[in-house]
Parts: sequence; structure tokens; C-alpha cells
Amino acid sequence: MNESPHQSVETDGTATWGEEVVEQMTVYGERAGDALLYSSAYLAVIAAVELAIVMMLLGIQSNPAPVVVAFVTFSVYAYDRLVDVETDEISNPRQAAFIRRHRDILYLMASVCYGLAVALSVLGGPFALAITLLPGMFGVLYASDWVPNVGVRFARFKDVLVVNTAVVAFAWAVTLTFLPLAFAGESFTPATGIVFCYFFLRSFVDTELPNVGDVESDRASDVSTLPLTLGIRGTRYALYGVDLASLGLVVYAVDAGVLPLSAAVALGLGILYSLSLVSRIGRTEDYEVLSLASECEYLLVGVVLGVLVFI
Repeated sequence: MNESPHQSVETDGTATWGEEVVEQMTVYGERAGDALLYSSAYLAVIAAVELAIVMMLLGIQSNPAPVVVAFVTFSVYAYDRLVDVETDEISNPRQAAFIRRHRDILYLMASVCYGLAVALSVLGGPFALAITLLPGMFGVLYASDWVPNVGVRFARFKDVLVVNTAVVAFAWAVTLTFLPLAFAGESFTPATGIVFCYFFLRSFVDTELPNVGDVESDRASDVSTLPLTLGIRGTRYALYGVDLASLGLVVYAVDAGVLPLSAAVALGLGILYSLSLVSRIGRTEDYEVLSLASECEYLLVGVVLGVLVFI
């Protein structure tokens, strides 16, 4: 039986309405994705996962540390992106455009989030407060011309080869490892030292890998990085070395009885995942995706570790 004209009109109208809904959902989805990615909000989520990993590895009970670190991470990286918006126009024009468009709200959100982090850290005592302030202090030293003009030129930490990456890695390793200890009131153990070294090495890779895609902007702003000094291939082998050092650390920790085998399996899978991504350096053009994938290592480790712990 043929459809009546009235039925045909309703069908066409429904199809048009459905297309509009899909189009609007796509637009809002893209905007939400841009906000999550370019504002550094996704890094706050990953930092909270990293804290959860530390707490599982060290057997620390639940406390506000993951929330504090999430707020601090968002604030520090939002500030860094605001400071570097001009140089980022070369390597990441979409991010730079987003930052310029939402500059005022990002400044406000970064300030509010850091204020909330500091307020929460007071609950953990003076040690927790000091650790919470540490990433912000290092962020200023890292990205700003913090020494006044006295006739002698002092380079930013960000401009000094290896020191730039080591400063970032050290600040995050300290924060991730010792903030939950401060909240829990627990003391330093051999496992704590292993966890600190692990996150220092992992943060070194996470910090240096994006520099491969930022070669032109780093050259324009006189920032010294491994890709500029060693070249793409040299950087790949250097990061292979850091990954293998991480793997050796995990093997040592298990052999010494500092970490259980289940933890070694989760951490080892994350390192193997990182090795596969590092192998793509010089063999891909999309370093934004590669960097994002590298940061998601901790999502893999967190899921695997959580499953193994609760089995």
C-alpha cells in the first residue's frame, strides 16, 4: 500500500529533525572535546589516575590527594598554555586559538582550582600544603623570566637542555609520590623510593615526547630540547633508554621484594605500551595524537592494576 502524502511529509520531517539533532550533538561534542583537550582538563583526570596508582602501589587508604592533584595539574598546565600561546601558534594553532578565545575564563578557572587545591591541602597538614605549592612554584621557575634584570641574562629552566624536562619530571614525581603520604601521615619506605623513581622516569618521557612535534616553535623561542639537539632519531633512542631504565627499575623492585608481581605486570605493560609509541617517533606526522596516547599510559596501568588488585 502506498503511503499517503501526509505520512511522507512526517517521515521527511522526522529525518530532518534527526539530522539536526546529530549535527548539534556533533558540534557540541567537538566543542567539549576541544575544551577537554586544549584547556588541559584531560591532564587533570590523568593526574588523578596517577595518584590512584600510587595509592594502590603503596597501600594508602583513600584521601583527598587525587582531587588536589587534579586541581593543581589543571592550574599549572592552563597557566603554561596561557604563557606560551604565541609560540604554540606555530606547532599547535588550534590550541593557541582556543586559549586566546577563552583566555579570561582560563585564568579565572586556573586561579580558582589552585585556590581549592591549597585549601584542601591544609587538611593534610603543612607537608601536604608545601607539596601542593611545589608544582606552581616550579611552573613559574620553568616558564617565566623569574630573575629580575640585573645586567646578566638568566635563562628560564624551560630554555636549558635536559634541565627543562628534569625539572618538570622531578616536580610531578615529588607531588605524585609524597602528597598521598602526607595526607595519610605515613613515612618513607623503599617502595616509596621505587615509586618516586618510576614516576620521574615516566614523566621525563611524557614531557620530552611532545617536544618532537614542537621543534619549529622551540627553535623560534630558543628552547633547547632533545629533538633540537639529538635530532628525531637520537631522541627516539634516548627515550628508548629511559623506558628500558623504567623497566629495569620495575624488575629490580620485584626481585628485591619491594613491589608485588601484580604491580610489576601493570607497570610493565604500561612501559611496553610506551615503547611502542616511542618507536613511532620519526615515523608519523601526527605528534599531537602520539603525545595524547603517551599520556594515556596511566589509564592502561590504572585499569590493569585495579583489576589485578581486586581479583
